[in-house]
Amino acid sequence: MPKAQRLFDLCGGHPALDFVNALDNRFRSDGPVELLADYGDLLQFMEQTQLLSSQQARLLAQAAKPAAAARALQSAHELREAAAVTFYGSVDGRPPPLTDIRTLERHFLSASRHRELQWATSTESSGGRPGITWTWGRHETDADLPVWMLSQAVSELMLSQEMARVRTCGVDTCRWLFLDTSKNHTRRWCNMKVCGNRMKARRFQERAPRQPIIA
Repeated sequence: MPKAQRLFDLCGGHPALDFVNALDNRFRSDGPVELLADYGDLLQFMEQTQLLSSQQARLLAQAAKPAAAARALQSAHELREAAAVTFYGSVDGRPPPLTDIRTLERHFLSASRHRELQWATSTESSGGRPGITWTWGRHETDADLPVWMLSQAVSELMLSQEMARVRTCGVDTCRWLFLDTSKNHTRRWCNMKVCGNRMKARRFQERAPRQPIIA
């Protein structure tokens, strides 16, 4: 039987933040829930975040050998956890350990080494005119391609001014990351329909007068 499609909640506003959120319940006492449990989950995530096209995801699923897919998944988990420590450290005003910085550095450099410059008949950056562009070239069917693409997404966000807009959900047991693009930068919840409504209901219950107990 083909594996059921997993739907990811992409409320982070950036693939790098949605990637970190793919370890759900990270701060709950009963432990986290791994949403990227296998290589197929990773490909579905890449497709839903539009980092990969459906065709690219299918090609990788067909081309990746089990051992290579397992190594790529392990590498993706390593990248994600180093990114998580760094993003949460930035929000909390706490520098990440040097080991995590070096892990990110290794992944960022690896992604950079596997990109190729090619001449394109038209590029977005040149307004549709011919020009050179970065591609993954001969590495487009490499099992590690999702890891390199995620490394690039993480590095682009971390090295941009948008890092100042990274926030965490106001629910302590959630703390999903999101990019606050609201007008006044006052967004508090990862998903208003989930955590926002949950907190509103909790506050209503706390304010509501308690009914006297009649013996």
